[in-house]
Amino acid sequence: MTICPCCGFKFEGALSEGCASCGALSVGEALPKPEHELPSYGRSLLLAVAGSLMVLVFLTQTIIALVQRAPSDTSTLALFSVFPLDFWSWMAAGETAAWRLKWIAIPATIIVLWGSLKIYRSMVKSPAFFCGLGYAKTGLMASALVPVLIAFLIGITVPERLRQRQDGLQAAANALGHRFARALLEYNARYGTLPAELKDLGRLPDPDGSIAAALSSFDSSAYKPSADLAALPKQKSRTLRGAVIRNASLETASDDLPGEGLSFTNYELPLPGADQLMGTEDDLIVDDGIIKKASESVRQTGTPTRSPTSIKP
Repeated sequence: MTICPCCGFKFEGALSEGCASCGALSVGEALPKPEHELPSYGRSLLLAVAGSLMVLVFLTQTIIALVQRAPSDTSTLALFSVFPLDFWSWMAAGETAAWRLKWIAIPATIIVLWGSLKIYRSMVKSPAFFCGLGYAKTGLMASALVPVLIAFLIGITVPERLRQRQDGLQAAANALGHRFARALLEYNARYGTLPAELKDLGRLPDPDGSIAAALSSFDSSAYKPSADLAALPKQKSRTLRGAVIRNASLETASDDLPGEGLSFTNYELPLPGADQLMGTEDDLIVDDGIIKKASESVRQTGTPTRSPTSIKP
């Protein structure tokens, strides 16, 4: 099978007899191969550049993370403060760089390693035609080492990041408990009693809407107010003659006062924990302003019980 170099037509026979398609003829015998052929360095250079580029990108991101961790008022001449010599500062910067590059490094690694392996195998099959096999091997190892390093740095930080995420969820649950505790304290200071139902907290001023958001975030029927008989207000004594009469303008408006009845002095408010589910081990209990976990409360006191002198509605 002969291929015409002019038109690309394939035919049986010698090119000296002419191409069956375009009629082109060879002018002589093909030139012999040179006695000494120089090896190619292009593939070795390509692998070395690919590996060096991946290392350079990771190192650049690490330095950027290291600079960002430095104090904002650090002088540009204070190089030792920007580039500390201790190992753990570089380790922390490398972890930050690894998380930033995770979505870029994964697809880039697959493409670079696949192409680099094919090129390196072709060089190994014909080592006489290629030079710089050592540089090619080093570039291939660098291309494989960078993603392994990124995966390692990400892996060792996963437990800490999961812990921080759990701490954030727990802090959000505690913030909800503190908001209710403060609202109940404000209600008690304003009306002289705790609300019979948690929805009564809507009577309080709520400029930022935090009380309304807290009330709508879970079922408020678990709220349990109670009254201590020893703390109930006693009958007012007869006003002595000659007592100073207070100005009517200082009296509390009757519209702001709750209806006459039992004055609640204690409360218990179960709240969902970090998992936002009621009835689990991480549930919280706001007991008279004190926030604690339901599991810890059960371990300390056994089955939660109220004082025999308490009255529940």
